[in-house]
Amino acid sequence: MEDFREGSEYEQEKTTAPTGVNRILIGAVVALLVIAGVAFGYGYRQQIMVSHLSAQESVATATISDLQGQLGTVTTKLNDMAAAQQAAQQAAQQAAEQAAAQKKTAAKRGSPADKRYKQLQAQLEEQQKQLKDTQDLVAKNRTDLEGSLSSTKDELNGSIAKTHEELVVLQKRGERNYFEFDLTKSKQFQRFGPLTLSLRRTDAKHMNYDLSMVIDDNQLRKNRVNLYEPIWIHTESEGQPVQVVVNKISKNFVHGYISAPKYKPAELANTNAPNVTPAAAHPETPDQTPQSPKQPEQ
Repeated sequence: MEDFREGSEYEQEKTTAPTGVNRILIGAVVALLVIAGVAFGYGYRQQIMVSHLSAQESVATATISDLQGQLGTVTTKLNDMAAAQQAAQQAAQQAAEQAAAQKKTAAKRGSPADKRYKQLQAQLEEQQKQLKDTQDLVAKNRTDLEGSLSSTKDELNGSIAKTHEELVVLQKRGERNYFEFDLTKSKQFQRFGPLTLSLRRTDAKHMNYDLSMVIDDNQLRKNRVNLYEPIWIHTESEGQPVQVVVNKISKNFVHGYISAPKYKPAELANTNAPNVTPAAAHPETPDQTPQSPKQPEQ
């Protein structure tokens, strides 16, 4: 019985030993196959990269050749242009030398061509002198006009009265007459001093308004006039312009004043005319009788 057991164990050991060896061999074969596959993949990848680099090198070589060709063309054109410019300079120099020689010859001979040249030169100098005189005259007139306009603006502007108290100060100067007014939005016209006015729109948020006026029987309109912005109006009866200023804007209402010349041109021309009493700083009951313009508003 014991001999039988020993025989069985010997057979098992004999059977197990080759199986372990086979496993080792199989693992080694698999590892070799994996290594071979990795090596093949790496080699294939390197081959692809080499192909791409070769293609890029070919493109770069072609681009460099193209650029070299263009550079050669540009160099040739520059050389041609330089040669043409040099030839033109030489031709101009030769022409100048020939002209100088002809001028010397004509001066020695006293030819008619030289006389005509002198006449033309004299006429040109005379025209240049007349042009300079005209330019100087225009500049002088412009300076005088700008000075006159500046003086008139300084005289008329003076200052803008933003309150009733400031308007009283302007009135005390005695230079112009001032008429304050209150206007409510309406299509009716009201008379204040030399003007007839009608308020058509107000914008209390943006501080502007629209105003219609009757001037010399003509209806005019000023839109989007800002607060304290003066409106200058030239009339047939006044030598200097009339000024309209609004110094207060609210919803559908404005308050302002009209500044008019103290004397009319006829009164200034007549030195014996009596003194004119200025209008009140703030008339209590202005003439508010509606006046219809000759040109009705559309």
